[in-house]
Amino acid sequence: MAEGSLAAHFERIARDGYTVVENVFSGDEADAILDDLARLERDLGIDFARNDFEGRRTKRVYNLLAHGKRFEAIPVHPAVLPIVEGVLDAGCLVSSLSSIAIHPGERAQPIHADDQLLPLAKPHVATVCNTMWALTDFTEENGATRILPGSHTRDHSPAYGSEHASIPAEMPRGSVLVWHGSLWHGGGANRSGAVRVGIAMNYCAGWIRQQENQQLGIPREIARGFSPRLRELVGYGVYRGLIGHIDKRDPKELLGDTGALETVWESADAVRRRREKRS
Repeated sequence: MAEGSLAAHFERIARDGYTVVENVFSGDEADAILDDLARLERDLGIDFARNDFEGRRTKRVYNLLAHGKRFEAIPVHPAVLPIVEGVLDAGCLVSSLSSIAIHPGERAQPIHADDQLLPLAKPHVATVCNTMWALTDFTEENGATRILPGSHTRDHSPAYGSEHASIPAEMPRGSVLVWHGSLWHGGGANRSGAVRVGIAMNYCAGWIRQQENQQLGIPREIARGFSPRLRELVGYGVYRGLIGHIDKRDPKELLGDTGALETVWESADAVRRRREKRS
């Protein structure tokens, strides 16, 4: 992505808490993903959720990286990942990858912030950055995500079930909504006659626990087939030379990768030695 475009997205997220990236994927790509989701809903016996938060007329398929190669391109997409890395950093992780199909008759989801379970005083540094991939057009009528622009800077999260004035994040099919994890938002009510389908591609900082346990949820034989960057994103890596190591070894070795891990302390020693050599 061009540097100027990235800067514009960063500015919108800093100011409003969200941005929309259009023309990320084609209609043919959307159709192929929709076909895969229909197959998974059938094969896995996915039914409507049974609570007010996940919805009572909404179907969700979780842990998509364990369910087909087509989903592997989503977390590493070059039009979206650089924006997420700018909000978090390059050590960010896949927190969860799931589908959300809001069927006609669904009520609006309670307004919430995706980081409100974390015991941190607000506002705080970004710990979560999430994205919604529009596999169908997102309109106010069919349940486009409702957002409260600027709410990511507030000093608290919304009380569960409280009412708030919000606007719909309308966007054409093929677009991706990216938002700061502190932004107040929620799925909209579907008053149309069609299903609104999106992919929730969620990320967290490398020092935050992932929403879905990627290392246990994705069979190791599947993770071995991931690209090197996707392996890192699901947790087969070490954050800042320390967080996530196994016996002082890089967890990517479990997938057959090689390479010695230089811990943060060894890196600090190397910097000190270079300084001493120059002096």
